[in-house]
Amino acid sequence: MNSIILPILIPLVVAVGCLFARSSLKIQKLISLIGASITFVLSCWILQHVYQHGITVLEIGSWKGPFGIVLVADLFSAIMLVISNLISLAVLVYSLTDVPKEIQQRFYFPLYQFLMVGVNGSFLTGDLFNLYVWFEVMLLSSFVLLALGQKPSQLEGSIKYVSLNLFASILFLSGLGILYGKLGTLNMADIAYKLSNESDSMFINSSAILFLAAFGIKAAVFPFFFWLPASYHTPAVAISAVFAGLLTKVGVYALIRSFTLFFVQDISFTHNLLLLIAAATMITGVLGAATQFEMRKILSFHIVSQIGYMILGLALLTPLALAGAIFYLVHHIVVKTNLFLISGIVIHKKGTDQLKKIGGLYQSAPFLSLLFFIPAFSLGGIPPLSGFWAKFSVLKAGLEIEAYAMVAVALIVGILTLYSMTKIWAEAFWKSDPVTTSAEEHPDSKPQKYLLFSYSPVIALALITLVIGFYTEPFFSLAQMTAEQLLDSNEYINSVLGKELP
Repeated sequence: MNSIILPILIPLVVAVGCLFARSSLKIQKLISLIGASITFVLSCWILQHVYQHGITVLEIGSWKGPFGIVLVADLFSAIMLVISNLISLAVLVYSLTDVPKEIQQRFYFPLYQFLMVGVNGSFLTGDLFNLYVWFEVMLLSSFVLLALGQKPSQLEGSIKYVSLNLFASILFLSGLGILYGKLGTLNMADIAYKLSNESDSMFINSSAILFLAAFGIKAAVFPFFFWLPASYHTPAVAISAVFAGLLTKVGVYALIRSFTLFFVQDISFTHNLLLLIAAATMITGVLGAATQFEMRKILSFHIVSQIGYMILGLALLTPLALAGAIFYLVHHIVVKTNLFLISGIVIHKKGTDQLKKIGGLYQSAPFLSLLFFIPAFSLGGIPPLSGFWAKFSVLKAGLEIEAYAMVAVALIVGILTLYSMTKIWAEAFWKSDPVTTSAEEHPDSKPQKYLLFSYSPVIALALITLVIGFYTEPFFSLAQMTAEQLLDSNEYINSVLGKELP
């Protein structure tokens, strides 16, 4: 059996196993950790295999594409598998003590595994209908996870989240219907092959707009981003963290995949539109963050602004810009997840993450301050941390093609991002501690020994941020190889269909 199906099968089997073991949280935790560890190791193996042997294709039931269902692992999907399953494992360890027992008992672990089934399936699928199916698996799992605490704010956030995402599903289905009616296929490689011979720019651009809106809602780009800051600060911190790290990135992945593989016939329209969306996304996101005084709300708005940088790399569509977007994607998944996890530790220590009500963490928790400093200032683009290299590569690509206005916008947004992170540092860590609820007084406080499970994934992700920042060359070389593979649609089509572009 081709192993690229295993990142989908293993979480599915673990989820079913957790359902059978619903009476024992210990067994659910154990098999979840084992399953997440195996999936991460397997993802690393898939990346190594694709790096050495090229694009790997699995034809389900030996039905050849474009008629059968195919799974495709190229460098881009393999990288996303590795980083996503790393985050899955890290957040799962954090969940063991952070997520309240009453939420764990409401099928938290099966839902978490079903979420990863959807994430991994989205990265590996080779056809658009199955991408829609995996999106729905993610949507259903994430909706229930959002609402697990049954607090009014969670229900409000989850309703906004699911309403707009259902609207995205309708747009996605409409785009699928138009493409299938015109081309008779939903296989991505076959769509790319047939659109390469399509001269009807109205048909291509109208389909591109539908997919741009559908994937844009998933990615939280302007003007569809408002569901994200309204919902991501409401659930348990571990759930926020895995959402912040992965869910919008699946939307970014779908945008990069579709606008490098098959919507490339009229880039003066599609990619100039992406440029405008990137600028608006960066500006609105960072301005929203600048006005907030709650850690998770600030971090949620930052997700929006940073998505803008990734879309900018896609819109510029040069090898360097695309490599920068991929590098940015990986860097951001690591640091954003870590910042949400740290916000959970702050809540544990202070009882709140409202910046006006907390302070003095630099004095009382210097190690936590160091752990916050690394991802926060990496996000702000301070050299030589990973965020600096991510921003530098996208900006350099913009300068090379004389997109000076976009470079100026990106620089200004970078400064405002740094301001927002400095605000968290100054308020929560540097200033004197105001009168607030102590950890011991807080009703959700946990025994000190369990902090081991909260700190270990935070330390691991901080170390990964340092490694990417100080040892950048191999990571960026891999991003460049990935960008070149994405820009060569002929390689993808040949691997899946066995034929080449005319």
